[in-house]
Amino acid sequence: MKRVGLLLCAIILGGAARYTASGPESEAFTRPIEGLDGEYAASFRKGGGIFRQAWVIGPSQDHPDFVGLGPLYNRLSCIACHVKNGRGVAPDSENGVARTMAARLSVEGKDAHGGPRVHPDYGAQLNPEGVAGVAGEGQAVVEYDEFDVAFPDGGKITLRRPTLSFRHLAYGPLGPGTKTSLRNAPPVFGLGLLEAVGEAEILSGKGRANFVFNVETGGTTLGRFGLKANQPSLRQQIANAFVEDIGITSSLFPAENCAETQSGCRRAASPPELTDAQLDAVVGYVRALAPPARRNLEDARVTDGEGLFHRIGCSDCHRDALHIADFPPQPALNGVEIHPYTDLLLHDMGDALADRREDFEAGPRDWRTPPLWGLGLAGKSGDGANFLHDGRARTPAEAILWHGGEAQAAADAFRRLPERQRDALLAFLNSL
Repeated sequence: MKRVGLLLCAIILGGAARYTASGPESEAFTRPIEGLDGEYAASFRKGGGIFRQAWVIGPSQDHPDFVGLGPLYNRLSCIACHVKNGRGVAPDSENGVARTMAARLSVEGKDAHGGPRVHPDYGAQLNPEGVAGVAGEGQAVVEYDEFDVAFPDGGKITLRRPTLSFRHLAYGPLGPGTKTSLRNAPPVFGLGLLEAVGEAEILSGKGRANFVFNVETGGTTLGRFGLKANQPSLRQQIANAFVEDIGITSSLFPAENCAETQSGCRRAASPPELTDAQLDAVVGYVRALAPPARRNLEDARVTDGEGLFHRIGCSDCHRDALHIADFPPQPALNGVEIHPYTDLLLHDMGDALADRREDFEAGPRDWRTPPLWGLGLAGKSGDGANFLHDGRARTPAEAILWHGGEAQAAADAFRRLPERQRDALLAFLNSL
């Protein structure tokens, strides 16, 4: 109960200093942190409009501020993949086409900055759509192989293993040396708070840091965003997503997402399409999105489950408490303890979750610990209820059982728990 009491204090601290948001489940991931001043409140509103807006092929009199789609793209808007600011939706079993997921591509070696070397014919990511005169690159298709896992007490759970394949490839075969990685769109709320955690506190965790190239400084910086912690800041993460996913260039990434051999795509390229003011507004919007408040704090199963979460070792990586160093959108939050349940560091998750790609200092088995706040509301507002980097897990229990490597002992401990204790731990996760 002591830990719950501390958490309640952090949630209700001083009214304006509350970092979580309450309200209808259908809008759980869309609300701002309370107490934003006029400048940040206006930026939040403007950025939210851009985040939801569908971009079009220029020129357009109806949408002059949102032209420039493509030449290659995945979806028309940010919100199309980050549904209701939550997770993407795993492909259905009928055709398996990945729509809110991305297939990352690379070949052997590193680029000039130490990152993955992009595929010469398809670039860093497969984009299925193209503007007139530019062929979409193809489709990423996901199929699932299901199998049962038994618990020692007689219970059973069905897991599914994804297989990624490609069809309708427009620019030739990928080649046997291509490294691929399926990535589901992650939630975008609470990211500003994670950006405000001091670097020294992150580095004090038990995981391994990924040091990555910072486009704005030209140097190497601690990575804390992206599924492999391969982005150093929200601004770079968002600008990179605009160009890779929608084909919208900016001052940070002025070159279109055309591969070396895609002459038609290169002919259709245009000057930077996202203004610095627009980029700043979207960054301001994402930075100020609040994580949802916890629920069911007085449920005995929740408090029991929280104890088990720590006892079996989940909190070794899913660190329950971090501290905000400096948060300009709401200075009253400076120094406040937050509870995202991540350490923002890399961990070896074993062969079962490995992809085939390195990403700066992250290897194929390495993944950044994902935040768990908001976990219990996944799928409640039309977003996806799919977990892990590729969406293979349909429930938190499935996700736990896929853990290997550094997390193998915790997964084995969860498997050995009697059903009542497994349910308690899951009730705790559902309260986040």
